[in-house]
Amino acid sequence: MKITVIGTGYVGLVTGTCFAEVGVDVTCVDIDQKKIENLNKGILPIYEPGLEEMVLRNTQKQRLHFSTSLVESIKKVEVAFIAVGTPPDEDGSADLKYVLAVAASIGQHMEKPLVVVTKSTVPVTTAEKVRNAVQVELDKRGAKIDFYVASNPEFLKEGAAIEDFMKPDRIVVGTDRPEAEEIMRKLYKPFLMNGHPIIFMDIPSAEMTKYAANSMLATKISFMNDIANLCEIMGADVNMVRKGIGSDARIGTKFIYPGVGYGGSCFPKDVKALIKTAKEKNYNMRILNAVEEVNDTQKEVLFNKVKTHFKGDLKGKKFALWGLSFKPKTDDMREAPSLVIIEKLLSEGASVIAYDPVAMHEAERMIGKTISYATDMYDCLNNADALLVVTEWPEFRVPNFDELGKRLKQKVMFDGRNIFDPLDMKKLGYSYYCIGIKTN
Repeated sequence: MKITVIGTGYVGLVTGTCFAEVGVDVTCVDIDQKKIENLNKGILPIYEPGLEEMVLRNTQKQRLHFSTSLVESIKKVEVAFIAVGTPPDEDGSADLKYVLAVAASIGQHMEKPLVVVTKSTVPVTTAEKVRNAVQVELDKRGAKIDFYVASNPEFLKEGAAIEDFMKPDRIVVGTDRPEAEEIMRKLYKPFLMNGHPIIFMDIPSAEMTKYAANSMLATKISFMNDIANLCEIMGADVNMVRKGIGSDARIGTKFIYPGVGYGGSCFPKDVKALIKTAKEKNYNMRILNAVEEVNDTQKEVLFNKVKTHFKGDLKGKKFALWGLSFKPKTDDMREAPSLVIIEKLLSEGASVIAYDPVAMHEAERMIGKTISYATDMYDCLNNADALLVVTEWPEFRVPNFDELGKRLKQKVMFDGRNIFDPLDMKKLGYSYYCIGIKTN
């Protein structure tokens, strides 16, 4: 089976590579010539555990190809996945210009029947716009070629994307034609052999499922952060509360860890897009508006603790920061809480030196030399007035506390991910602040 995946960003590259891994002949297409040249050399544009090895293995076996030519790649395929970006407009709505431009190109160059699948996260009714864009170009050519549209939202967690694709909780496909369902079932058959479910539904429901899923997870995070803030005021321990409610099977343990807010490419964008979609239909998403508001303020919680500890005067202070990416096992800094914290510290006249296992280059690209970058997690601490833990990378969990104490100017730590025990930190002589527990 031959397919093409248009777009070699996070979703497109993972999708194409994983299909190649099970024997599908895949061509990944992108207009960025430099990116394609790098991919052909085995140089990836993103960091994702296990992906580089899988890309190299499948390119060597000639199951995975990279090209800048949609014209050539579309000729003999059965399925074309659209996996280009849908960045938020200023009003929060998803910008579909790249999706529809690809759809138009497919209509201009397709030569045989195929299924056109939206893999990008897109609002309800996008599939119809894709269908129209393809058909308009076919009509211009006077070409009568059958094609089908489908929605196949992704549910990939950055840092665990390979596992999520190869062993999915569920595969959701929206389509309105049995021909398309048959082809998509055939394509996904290798992933179904271990009992992973494929759920077919109408196209609008599939499009809505992606937004609803991410918005629900974002809601759990904001809810727990709100509870954490109240716990701190009331003298309760949010970690105990989390264990108490997480043992309820109706709630579960996932996405109820308090912290400094969610970030990344999905949750912020998708929550905004769903709010905007509802607004266009004169409906107010009251819960999601609150979710977004809580998240925005939560990104400032750690900074507020810093400012309180230093009695409002941060001028000339130096802060060490562990973690730049919005979560571990990724270099993605889009909407990362670290960006808000850094901006706030700099605005108060403080300086920042940061360390992250993989996101240093991305940080330098986004914020340049406004901060300093350390070569390792301990060099980051030299002569700093305090340490801020912003991303819960595994290597931060069991540090050498003697080394921390020697390098820091004073034993002050602000733990935005609750990875340390407050009692242990007190015994070690630290002024320790975390989320949802009154420690000082």
